[in-house]
Amino acid sequence: MSLYEYELGRAADILVRELFKLKPGETFVITADTESDSRVVDATARAAFAADAKPMVIWLASPLGVGMAADPMLPIESLTGALIGADAWVEFNNQWLLYSTPYERVVKENTKLRYLNLVGMDVDMMVRLIGRVDYPALTEFLKKVYELTKAAKHIRWTTPAGTDVEFDMSSDPNYLLGWDAGYADKPGVFMLGGQVGWPPVLESINGIIIFDGSISPPCGRLDAPVRLTVKQGKVVKIEGEGQAKEFEQWLASFDDPRMFHIAHVCWGFHPGAKLTGNVVEDERVWGATEWGLGNIGSCVIAPDGVPAASHTDGVCLNTSAWLDGKQMLDEGRVVDEELAVLAAKLGKA
Repeated sequence: MSLYEYELGRAADILVRELFKLKPGETFVITADTESDSRVVDATARAAFAADAKPMVIWLASPLGVGMAADPMLPIESLTGALIGADAWVEFNNQWLLYSTPYERVVKENTKLRYLNLVGMDVDMMVRLIGRVDYPALTEFLKKVYELTKAAKHIRWTTPAGTDVEFDMSSDPNYLLGWDAGYADKPGVFMLGGQVGWPPVLESINGIIIFDGSISPPCGRLDAPVRLTVKQGKVVKIEGEGQAKEFEQWLASFDDPRMFHIAHVCWGFHPGAKLTGNVVEDERVWGATEWGLGNIGSCVIAPDGVPAASHTDGVCLNTSAWLDGKQMLDEGRVVDEELAVLAAKLGKA
């Protein structure tokens, strides 16, 4: 008997029937690479077929980079063509296609597409993050976080590791504030549930950001904190031991100044997430905050985003947060009274 053999089937069924709400006859494309978990891929394909949809699994050789850095190793035209005809697409690739040329072309041209990003999903994650979630309660909580964030004009974040950074919220309608409870039942780009993300006024970001969770790519889970000094939205100094130098060299290797610019920020609020080194889970650890650098997708800043050679995400754990001076989080624990009631429904009192 394989690990979570029965639970995996249930999680795949929830993904297909509840989150995607696949309809009979719909074309459902599943992409994966040679680093993906084949059990997750196969279980999802079986669930889609059982729902009378038409699953199509596309396996790719794993690129040596993510986003546009993966382009040289992708069958761009063939992959794009298959996805342009899809009704729904779930991405399980470990070296993700998000922000790659095929992705950008497909989300722009296939206006009916429902895309869900579940990059690097393995069996354990699938069961914890998909199969064991109270989606109505999570939806209610995240909607409230979204409303509080949208109403704010200025935000400050700190962490026990030393993060102390502030930024302004943008009123530009092209700067898209989004939240994901995990559903992909309507056209659009969606992520694993448990996150609220947006681009602030990028030039207003100033302070110290200390990644003490993970940086993906290139580091994964961190052995020691990585300290970033940010001025007007640009990383001007990177300090720390070991992986800090690896991170700095990786950013510089693209010879693209945009790789040192902040792309977006996110709240992490998934009740089942834990720090594993997998970015899709790490950035949803309860009370964490996440910073993207590099490429900005069209789903973040409409209509075309801001291109860069690649993209990376870093995680700060146990965040304290103030929205217009009112505290919402204290070292990862919800202290806003109304929000705390909703967090308790998810077992996060």
